[in-house]
Amino acid sequence: MKSILLTGSYGQFGEACIKHLKSNFKLFISDVIVLDNGIQLDIADEKTVDQVLAETNPDIILNLGAMTDVDKCENDPSMARAINVDGVKNLCRGFGGHFIQISTDYVFDGIAGPYDELDETNPISVYGRTKLDADEWLRANHTRTTILRTNVLYSYTKLTQASFVKWVVDSLSQGKKINVVDDQWNNPTWTESLAPLIGKLINIKAFDLFHYGDADLMNRYDFALIIAKVFDLDTNLVSPISTADLNQTAPRPLRSGLKTEKIESALGIVPNSVETCLEKIRKQLVK
Repeated sequence: MKSILLTGSYGQFGEACIKHLKSNFKLFISDVIVLDNGIQLDIADEKTVDQVLAETNPDIILNLGAMTDVDKCENDPSMARAINVDGVKNLCRGFGGHFIQISTDYVFDGIAGPYDELDETNPISVYGRTKLDADEWLRANHTRTTILRTNVLYSYTKLTQASFVKWVVDSLSQGKKINVVDDQWNNPTWTESLAPLIGKLINIKAFDLFHYGDADLMNRYDFALIIAKVFDLDTNLVSPISTADLNQTAPRPLRSGLKTEKIESALGIVPNSVETCLEKIRKQLVK
């Protein structure tokens, strides 16, 4: 049985990856802060990375470890680079196995999305730049690499504090009014859609760049309305605003999203609709 060192394990996508990979792989679960029997690992700490790699000797590294708070990255570009770029280099130094990097649509400027793997990158934020730099370094220096770009990951479990779906459902369930931007376009991606693809990519040794998002391209406001509809919540509590109204530190790509034809062909898959994914989440919650 092949082994996987999973970094950044205690987020919403890490939880889904553990669920879908634990039956077929030996998993070494790691994160900056550890729970249960996990391994403490800060990928920006070169010595700690070397020690963990020596102790685990994984066949595969699945790197979910990243600084993903876009505004914090903008305010602290040195830390963003230390984690998002140098952390990748630390993991790859001396590692010859299959490296899987989770990347982002923020490598694009969001002017003419959705994007495929051949479209020109042009990040407009520190976060996007550091993720692109890691992508480019991997493609130039680690041939046994799979880069999987995705966008607007969501779920609804105890580890999904950063999930848009959880925020919408929790807010509306409490009768709170929420403002949601109507000028940011993506194809939102359920963690349970993306996680099963990791094992498939490992099995076919897909050392390449892929994009994945679920089937529907929509703006964030319309996404919130679909969430409210599926969960039988009051859509009148949701109001549209523009991204400019939020006055955020880092710029956001507005017309983004990812085209998925390449990975559909490689894996023989068909992305789910957002409504289908949300219906499955609701059924899981009422069990």
